[in-house]
Amino acid sequence: MKIKMTEFHKSSIFNIQFSLPIAFTFSIFVFVILSTQSSAAQTWHAVKWVDDGDTIILATGQRIRYLGINAPEIAHKDRKAQPWGYKARSFNEGLVMSNRVRVEFDTERYDRYGRMLAYVFLPDGSFVNSRLLQSGLAFCLYRTPNVKYENILYQAQVAAMASKIGMWHDWKEKYAAYIGNSKSRRFHTAACPYARRINPASRIAFSSRWNAFQAGYAPAKECIVKYWSDREGD
Repeated sequence: MKIKMTEFHKSSIFNIQFSLPIAFTFSIFVFVILSTQSSAAQTWHAVKWVDDGDTIILATGQRIRYLGINAPEIAHKDRKAQPWGYKARSFNEGLVMSNRVRVEFDTERYDRYGRMLAYVFLPDGSFVNSRLLQSGLAFCLYRTPNVKYENILYQAQVAAMASKIGMWHDWKEKYAAYIGNSKSRRFHTAACPYARRINPASRIAFSSRWNAFQAGYAPAKECIVKYWSDREGD
C-alpha cells in the first residue's frame, strides 16, 4: 500500500524531530548566544599595574585605555609630567588596584597602539572613567564611533567644572580666539595651521579654552602641548 506524502508528513518521526521544534531550537540558539555575551560582559579582572590616569594593565597582560576621557601624562624619558598627571594616576590606583574591574567595549576594541579601548567598572557599580572626570583629573575625549556613554561622561565633566575641582580649580586664562571642529570636537588655537583647514561648515569659535571644554571639546593633539605649558603654574 502506498503512503501519501501528506500522511507521512503528519505522522513521521522526522516531522516530530525537525518540523515542530524549529522555533524552539532557534530560541535555544539565541539564548545560548545572549548568555555567552552576558557572561563575557560580566568577566572580572585583577589589575596588575596602573600606567597613568587613563591606562591600566590587567593581570592577563592586556593594556586597557579608558574610552571617552584623557588624563594628563606623567613624566616620560623624553618629556616632563603634565600638571595633575601624578594626581590622576594616584586617584586611578586608589580606585582599581584594590578592586576587581569589569571592562566593557564599544564599537572599536583597539587603538593604533594595540591597547584595548574600554569602559571600566568596579564591583559596586562605579564607573571609573566617569569618576576621573568627576574629580577634575581628566577631560572628555569624544571619539566617534565610541559614544555609548558620551552623555554620562560629558555631564561628569560639567559637574567638575561647576565645582571647580582638580584641573578646573582656580582657573586662569587670558581670553583669546580658539577654533573648534564640530565633527571631531577638538579645538585649536586660532594660529594653529590645522585650524585653518577645518571645513567652514564645521568651524565653531570659542572665546576661551574654558568655553571650549564646557561645550565638550578637547584640545587637538597639535595644540595639547601649548595647552599644558600654559597651565604649568597650577
